[in-house]
Amino acid sequence: MRAGAAAEETPGTKMSARSTRLQIASAPTPSRREVIALAGAGALAAGSAPQAAAQPAAPPAAEQAQPPACALQGFPRNFLWGTATSAYQIEGAWNEDGKGESIWDRFVHTRGKIRNDDTGDVALDHYHRYKDDVWLMKALGAKAYRFSISWPRVFPEGTGRPDPKGLDFYRRLADELLASDVVPFATLYHWDLPQALQERFGGWESRDTAQAFADYAGYVSRQLSDRIGYFFTINEFTTFVELGYRTGLFAPGLKLAAQPLNQVRHHAVLAHGLAVQAIRAGGKPGTKVGPAENIKVAVPAIETRENIAAAERAARELNAGVLTVMLEGRYTDAFLAAAGADAPRFTDADLKAIASPLDFVGINVYTPTYVRATGAEPGYEVIPYAKSHPRMASSWQVLGPEALYWGPRHLQKIWQVPEIYISENGCGAADEPAADGIVYDTDRLMFLRNNLTMLQRAASEGVPVRGYFLWSLFDNFEWTDGYGTRFGLMYVDYATQKRTPKLSAGYYSEVIRRNGVA
Repeated sequence: MRAGAAAEETPGTKMSARSTRLQIASAPTPSRREVIALAGAGALAAGSAPQAAAQPAAPPAAEQAQPPACALQGFPRNFLWGTATSAYQIEGAWNEDGKGESIWDRFVHTRGKIRNDDTGDVALDHYHRYKDDVWLMKALGAKAYRFSISWPRVFPEGTGRPDPKGLDFYRRLADELLASDVVPFATLYHWDLPQALQERFGGWESRDTAQAFADYAGYVSRQLSDRIGYFFTINEFTTFVELGYRTGLFAPGLKLAAQPLNQVRHHAVLAHGLAVQAIRAGGKPGTKVGPAENIKVAVPAIETRENIAAAERAARELNAGVLTVMLEGRYTDAFLAAAGADAPRFTDADLKAIASPLDFVGINVYTPTYVRATGAEPGYEVIPYAKSHPRMASSWQVLGPEALYWGPRHLQKIWQVPEIYISENGCGAADEPAADGIVYDTDRLMFLRNNLTMLQRAASEGVPVRGYFLWSLFDNFEWTDGYGTRFGLMYVDYATQKRTPKLSAGYYSEVIRRNGVA
């Protein structure tokens, strides 16, 4: 997930170090019904299975009358309902067991870069608490879990000798997930580039980093594809390129001119393509691979035939630098013409690698881009948001649930993608426990109900959406926002590491049970 706007300086103190792990007694895993009850009537400590769950005043939601929430057909029978996280945002253990420094480790340790000077040094301590966290996934009823592998935890120097302790962590995590009937989906790059590669090559400014990424991807797939059958190559190309290399708000904090910026983006999509090839060569037969990009979802402002056609044209061009070149094997004429002398330098071999065949496409969907048809080229125009357009707690997150329909629909209609995953969707909020200790995140319920209704519309029309990963399972370190904005189904007390299901956890558990909007 991304914090898409500059973090504002707010009063507060930096989170204190949290290194002592709570000792958890083992107990039977609760049912989804108990999770719903817990979300509405009590707290769940990190991984501590309740000896006797607090009883709600009314019967659990699963036992109450259930009028249809939506007239649309449901999701496919084997739809994968999941949650998503990333390594830097939850793992902690930033310098344990031989892990190398990442560009985010370096960035957050520079004062003034992150709200309250928060860091991911400890984060959610997931590196030590992963078993307890997987227990929470199972209690929720989740069918899948998308996590990321920290490149410098596996290759401390980015290349060369791998660290067996780092790889073993992900092996143990995958085993725990499988034992809990949760399908593991691994993301190979969620922005934590080894600092050694930033210093040696200039990071993504160099083609050498693309090749290093492919070598890392090939190694991980050889070692873990006996356990992990799905790999996302890179998460949100657009976000880390634009914010890390154009505005300087994200690591590594650079502000490049147009041509080197376009070259960085090209090296990132090239790295994706080379990684696909490496996974094909090294992974177990049947291993699936695809990207996870936060596409600009062109939404027709009014659903007329002309506006829908305009939205399809816009979807190709607004995503020309990443998804379009991956799926078509070329940069569009309009993209190259707009870039002019600042266009990326590339070869035919580059384009062939970038367009390596995919098994699926993942899209991270947070905001809409409203468009309408025009008589002049390029045949569409982007409509600005009204000043009063509703937003979530993060100012960048403009609400528009229609994006969950049009995003996957465009993938099917324009590029005939056969397997689609919503690799991220969620909302940031100013969650606070009420006097009774419960987080009544009604805004998140509103967000999920409306977004999932739109996704259900797509599924009912035959769009091949195969899974949905809610961002996020937990409140976590949200990049430049630090710990100030909360995206999780589980409220995290960062001082104690206590995890408490919010009201939305009960809602999502019921969605999973129904396999449809609740």
